[in-house]
Amino acid sequence: MIIDWYFDFISPFAYLQWARLVELPPAVELRPKPVLLAAVLKHWGQLGPAEIAPKRRFTYQHVTWLAARAGRPFTMPAGHPFNPLPLLRLAWALGPTRPIVDRLWRYVWVDGHLPQQPQPWGALLAELGASGSEGGADAKQQLRAVTDEAISRGVFGVPTAVVGDQLIWGYDATDMLLDYCRDPRLLDSDAMRRAADVPVAAPRAWPPA
Repeated sequence: MIIDWYFDFISPFAYLQWARLVELPPAVELRPKPVLLAAVLKHWGQLGPAEIAPKRRFTYQHVTWLAARAGRPFTMPAGHPFNPLPLLRLAWALGPTRPIVDRLWRYVWVDGHLPQQPQPWGALLAELGASGSEGGADAKQQLRAVTDEAISRGVFGVPTAVVGDQLIWGYDATDMLLDYCRDPRLLDSDAMRRAADVPVAAPRAWPPA
């Protein structure tokens, strides 16, 4: 089984799920794929949690609680939301391997740094042997291409695990993802099929009257 795992370093929920992906069965091949969440949200006409003022405050408290409950190191970065493009392009420039992705997660959600902070960012680039570079045109193109790929597969948020045609989205669905990897028949029941095919009974007019 191959899982394409779409994520953006801007998402604390993706950071928390990343730590749990070590629980995947050994036979599963995980392919981490950094994408630009802002482009995904724009395509589907959505706002991010941090773009809705009361939801923003709750979201930050919620992820702080989730991390503490899970025993994960966690520090809110110096500002949020922030521009994740340098991190995403750096990941593609170096290759989104587990050690590289681990280090970039720690930079933001453990050390609390932003790519816009010159001193810690310069130190990170030097540590990773990428001083003075975020990958150039090739990394930018790769990021655009994989973001477009994610959208074409129906990805609407991060983190999203895609297995074949099946999407499993969000940190809250981590146990569902693990169960599905152990038994792909999980979503083949009559109840699951009915849930997937429920018709819209009353579409909401937009914008509201």
